[in-house]
Amino acid sequence: MDNREIVVFPTIAKLAEFVAGLLNTLIAETADGEYLTLALSGGSTPKQIFRYITSHDTIKTRWEKVRFFWVDERCVPAEDDESNYKMTRQNLLENLAVPEGNIFRIHGENDPEKEAVRYSSIIAGNVPVENNWPRFDILLLGLGEDGHTASIFPGNTALFQSSKICEVATHPKSGQQRITLTGPVINNASHVIFMVTGPGKASVVAKILQDSNTGLPASFVKPSHGNLTWLLDEDAAGKLKNGPLRQ
Repeated sequence: MDNREIVVFPTIAKLAEFVAGLLNTLIAETADGEYLTLALSGGSTPKQIFRYITSHDTIKTRWEKVRFFWVDERCVPAEDDESNYKMTRQNLLENLAVPEGNIFRIHGENDPEKEAVRYSSIIAGNVPVENNWPRFDILLLGLGEDGHTASIFPGNTALFQSSKICEVATHPKSGQQRITLTGPVINNASHVIFMVTGPGKASVVAKILQDSNTGLPASFVKPSHGNLTWLLDEDAAGKLKNGPLRQ
C-alpha cells in the first residue's frame, strides 16, 4: 500500500496537535466560496482531539469554510449520551464559529432504513462527486478492539462492496442499529485518517498493519484515489515490529 503512512506520537496531545495543524492547513487552502468536506467519527479518542482543537483554536480558523458530516451514528436521539453528534457538538461544534447550515447530522431518531436513504441524499447533494462516488476531503476514522471501523463490524465487510452511500448496520453484540458510510465512500475520500490511542488497541493495530490477510473491517480501508494515514500514540503502536515514523 504505497499511499499508507504510519505516524506515532509520544502523547495524544501531540497527535491532536498534528490533526489540528492539518485541518488548519487544508482550511486555509480552501478557496473562498468553496467548502472543505469533513466526516467525523465518535469515540473517546476523537473526543479528546476535539477538546484539544477547541482549546487551542487561537488563530481564528475559518470554520465557516468547513461542512461537517458523520461517518456513522447510533440510532438514538440527538440528545442521547450515545449520540456521536451530541459528543461532537459538546466538545467541538459549540466552541467554534460554525454556521448551523454547515452541520449535516445523521438523524438517529428516525427510522433507520429511511434515514440511510435521506442521509445518502444529503451527502450526494453537498459533497462533490468523483469516480462516481461522493468524495470527502477528510474522513476521520476510529478503530474498535474487534477491528471494526465506522459501523462496519466483523462479518459485515460486504459493506465495502455496497452500491449505496449509507446503509444500516447492526452491532453484533448489543443489536443496536446504526447508520454508516459504506466502504466505497470511505475509500473514495482524499484523506482517510485513522486516529487510534491506548494499549487496548495495540494488538488489533499490529494485526491490521502487519498482516494483509486479517479480514478485519479496518483492513479493507484502502483509498483508491487518496491517502491513508494512521495516527497512533505510543501505546497503540506498542506491538508494531517495524519502526514507523515518529514525531
